[in-house]
Amino acid sequence: MTHRVGLVVFDGVTMLDVSGPAEVLHQASVLGHSYEVVLISPDGGEVTTSTGMPLASTVTASEAGHVDTVLVAGGECLTTAPIDPGLLATTRTVAARAARIASVCTGAFVLAELGLLDGRRATTHWRHAGILSRRYPRVSVDADAIHVRDGQFVTSAGISSGIDLTLCLVEDDHGSGSARRIARELVVFLRRPGGQAQFATNTITSEPSDLLRPVIESVLTSPSEDHGLPAMARAAAVSTRHLTRLFRTELGTTPARWVEKVRISRAQQLLLDGHSVTSTARRSGFGSDETLRRAFLRHLGVTPTDYRRHFATTGTTPKPE
Repeated sequence: MTHRVGLVVFDGVTMLDVSGPAEVLHQASVLGHSYEVVLISPDGGEVTTSTGMPLASTVTASEAGHVDTVLVAGGECLTTAPIDPGLLATTRTVAARAARIASVCTGAFVLAELGLLDGRRATTHWRHAGILSRRYPRVSVDADAIHVRDGQFVTSAGISSGIDLTLCLVEDDHGSGSARRIARELVVFLRRPGGQAQFATNTITSEPSDLLRPVIESVLTSPSEDHGLPAMARAAAVSTRHLTRLFRTELGTTPARWVEKVRISRAQQLLLDGHSVTSTARRSGFGSDETLRRAFLRHLGVTPTDYRRHFATTGTTPKPE
């Protein structure tokens, strides 16, 4: 039985948000799993992507008919201007009759604008997570995750994570063996777990206040120093309770979690620069190999050794301890 996937697109859509999932589904069909991809747009016909390259032969929601899965692609325009009412109407129509509804990157803004994510967990590109959270306070935004599943809804992070999301959907339909074969064919890291942190997580998405700025600069400059809550509160000359409120308000997280994200980011770079696991643990502030290993598994879903093996360049020269 053919599984019909409706990819919702529009003028300004990010090309990889469309081509990445489409290629995964094409490879699944090559394996014998029958998927049909239908490009759906508000007006049908040709759509111009953000690169200027056209997508031809899109159809309207009424022309598309029934689809089993809806996947809304993203685009920068969804965060910088009011969302086109035609795009909202198109998505509402096709989503109403689909069993599974997904989004790539800022496609989550379309689902959120329709109220489909109210009371649900969701994610988007790390750079837009704060905007999504503020604009749609009834959505529980997880800025770290590669993709998030909540009932029939699956949202994913930025751009290339649409491949991870679609591999996840294929795994749901046909098992992990098929997803692994497709990942190998596409030469991508074997399906990153949904709860894994976005590898390109940025630790600051807005300008911090004067109270937080010295604390943030201190952590970024020397992540291996003591950055426990009492030490950071002293540096900001505020109480620990007030510092926690500042982090929640300005950065949307706790002091401890933010510091750990900074240290994870520093550790990733140290490993890619050729430092050993032991040296990386010490220089990034984790202290021990085991603490570093647990943090990597929790945030990235891989060990430090595996991360370096998959992402370091072959020409990296080992660094001295």
